[in-house]
Amino acid sequence: MNPLAMGGYNAREIYFEMGLKMKEIQRFTLSDLTLPMKTLFSGYLLVIGLGLLFAGGQIMLTHGMADGKVGLSVDDIIYSYHGNQEGGSKLVSKLNGSMKDNAPPEVRIAMIKWAENGAPQEEWDEKISMDVDQYCAPCHANIPTLANITDKAVMDEMIKLDEGQSMSTLTRVSHIHLFGIAFIFFFVGWIFTYATGISQVNKAIIISVPFLFLMVDVLSWWLTKWNPNFAWLVIIGGFGYSLAASVMIFTALYQMWILPRRKVHPIDPPIQ
Repeated sequence: MNPLAMGGYNAREIYFEMGLKMKEIQRFTLSDLTLPMKTLFSGYLLVIGLGLLFAGGQIMLTHGMADGKVGLSVDDIIYSYHGNQEGGSKLVSKLNGSMKDNAPPEVRIAMIKWAENGAPQEEWDEKISMDVDQYCAPCHANIPTLANITDKAVMDEMIKLDEGQSMSTLTRVSHIHLFGIAFIFFFVGWIFTYATGISQVNKAIIISVPFLFLMVDVLSWWLTKWNPNFAWLVIIGGFGYSLAASVMIFTALYQMWILPRRKVHPIDPPIQ
């Protein structure tokens, strides 16, 4: 009898199977972490989860009001990136959309009429500039990401045809978005790698999904700027990476805090 043969398997096959099993063994799992490590990971995941909620709220208050109606729609995406070219100037589009509730109706109507009448300088000097200082300047003159429309040169750009986001703005926001959110998904995915009960292939798929949808999201801004028919991709991209990140966050929190208690105190009574 061949001394290397064992139960129909030779030693090479046995060592190969043992190697595969050893590769599947994780150094540690989320439920086995020490209390300080669980606290560290959980604090990060909870803050990121809260950040995602506020990001969704910010989108609803900015892009979600582009058409003047509450809730995110395809029209909101089109107006934000491609522009509301049927609505006239960017100023008029904003006053009828996301900025609709930021000034009294009579002030908003006066500014719209001023823009539609060619934005005469004398009306700007007599009234419009004062309305802008009172109702627009608190945000637009103090938040760097907003156009400072108290400057007449900037306002002159706002009364031109609404063509959506400028190329320079898209470039700036795109690289910030990609760099910043990629770091978030990296650390969330890294924590998720220590989850149990999920195959390595499924883990790899779930971890890759946010990165893929992030690229879809950002690239679709540019595509929508070129053609409004791509607006659906913006919604799909944002929803896709938010859902995948939520799955990883909730799975990690469950396995760190709830799963160990279920193992110690099982719900089902033992079989007699």
